[in-house]
Amino acid sequence: MTGSASGIGEATARRLAADGMTVAVHSRSSAAAGTALARDLGGTYYQADLADDEAAAGLVPRVLADHGRLDVLVNNAGISWPVPHADLAALPAADWRRLLDVNLIAPWLLCTAAVPALREAGGCIVNVTSHAGVRPKGSSIAYAASKAALNHMTKLLAAALGPDVRVNAVAPGLVDTPLTADWTAAQQLWATASPMRRAAQPSDVADLISALIHNGYVTGEVVLLDGGLNLR
Repeated sequence: MTGSASGIGEATARRLAADGMTVAVHSRSSAAAGTALARDLGGTYYQADLADDEAAAGLVPRVLADHGRLDVLVNNAGISWPVPHADLAALPAADWRRLLDVNLIAPWLLCTAAVPALREAGGCIVNVTSHAGVRPKGSSIAYAASKAALNHMTKLLAAALGPDVRVNAVAPGLVDTPLTADWTAAQQLWATASPMRRAAQPSDVADLISALIHNGYVTGEVVLLDGGLNLR
């Protein structure tokens, strides 16, 4: 599971371990936290910068070398930073490329590397995308576009790889993590406008990822996890 040393990734790694899975923990830079988590869960830790094509493509072979099989790939790692949507000049081509490298191309490379093992195991892929990939919102236009592309890639892969490999996506809205603690406008929006009257907890995302992994029939779905905000 990529991006699994903290936040949504850590909660999901813990949930999948509780489900009885051996979890391969990954992070770009939080090696100490990732190593500690993997040790706690009885799994293994891998460090890789997914903006580097070679590192991204090589992550699955490293896991297979250690474990001999792969049943589930969860593409959770992603990057984002705020850029006002109307400030087009503040989002140069280099920033677009950086976002697409991590949020879209790296999942593609990981899927490509994982599919032979997933076919053998009858496994599945879950991509963690974003509410911003479904609705015209998000930290920046490039971020939202990268997640929209990942949503569509999810559907295309599901159509191409079934019935051997299922592919789904979870698209969370606001999730309570240290990163979002000072997002007061978003917190207020979810507290007042969503039917659930709160942001998601990382465990909410983890529960949905687990459900998609364990349901052997669902594929090609992008499941919004936004407390019903999309209804407003």
